[in-house]
Amino acid sequence: MPSHPVTAATPTPAPILPPIDRADIHQQARDLFTSGGAWLHHHWLQVLIAAAIGTGIYFALRGARRVAEHLCERDETGTGWPTIIGRAVAATNQLFTVMLSARLVERYAHAPAEISDAIHFLFTVAAVFQAAIWARELILGTVERRTAGEHASLATAVNLIRVLVNFALFAIALVVVLDNLGVNVTGLVAGLGVGGIAIGLAAQSTFADLFAALAIIFDRPFRRGDTIAYDQSVGTVEAIGLKTTRLRSPGGEERIISNKNLLDKEVQNVSRRAYRRVSFTLAIHRATPPDRLRAIPAMLEEIVRAAGQSFVHAGFVGFGASSHDFQVEFDSPSADYEAFYRARHDVGLAIIERFAAEVDLAYPTQVMVAAAPEGPFTPLSPIMKK
Repeated sequence: MPSHPVTAATPTPAPILPPIDRADIHQQARDLFTSGGAWLHHHWLQVLIAAAIGTGIYFALRGARRVAEHLCERDETGTGWPTIIGRAVAATNQLFTVMLSARLVERYAHAPAEISDAIHFLFTVAAVFQAAIWARELILGTVERRTAGEHASLATAVNLIRVLVNFALFAIALVVVLDNLGVNVTGLVAGLGVGGIAIGLAAQSTFADLFAALAIIFDRPFRRGDTIAYDQSVGTVEAIGLKTTRLRSPGGEERIISNKNLLDKEVQNVSRRAYRRVSFTLAIHRATPPDRLRAIPAMLEEIVRAAGQSFVHAGFVGFGASSHDFQVEFDSPSADYEAFYRARHDVGLAIIERFAAEVDLAYPTQVMVAAAPEGPFTPLSPIMKK
């Protein structure tokens, strides 16, 4: 007889949920009805007291919800912590309030095991989803607080954050509920993990820019309207988006750079400086007497203070090709660029006027010398170097 290959039987996968037996359901409903009737007959007084206490707890929780709603209304900014906490409390749903009240009094009422198990299960489901709602309100409220005044420019990023937060929190809540139902959630969790890895790899650059946008939101290295400098570029921030930041350069053109590339650089926030420093280097003629050179720092300090600026220091810094070099530094008390520009102009002209009367400024020169075969060198005349 011809031999046939023996193939191993493919194992049948175990069902996710156990099979439903209608007779078992009817029997459980009958047992619940019977035990419930007996419970009410023997413990009617405890049931009435527990119902009264549970009703009081329910209305107390409703009152706390109304207080939270009033907190939201009293906060004028709409982004303060009272509003954030108030929004979270106001998001408490009716099912959770009812089940919490029942859960707190069911032990006192001596509820039978069937009713107690039902209360425990419904309370677990309501509590898990309510915790997800509270976490969502707190996270989104914190994000909106950090982006106050910039929500228009970060609307896309904030909306995406809202979607991601909702998906993550309610996915976790669903897994917890299914696990309490006795469902094997290992495959579901593994599938969600593999799907998340695939999405992350496919949109790696987008998520990198998104997380950079989140860093800008929470760390606030700069805000919309700030003037920043990076590499050799300077610009005013006009919009912070999901992927890019848009700046307006002093020349009027729009510069666009991805959020990740921008944060990878050294960013100087020019708008947050407390002052602007001005530095001048002055070339003093080599023929100036030493006593006059010693008086130059005090002269420069007097000029700077007379112009209403904050003097830093002044003094000799080196020997030039045809001069003695002095440097003066002072601060414009305001970070405003126009004030800095005017201060530099006024102090510079004041130095020119004062030095024109008292100190000779040097200019590049060449000296021609001649000498007889047996005599010393004799300077002829300085010639200006053009």
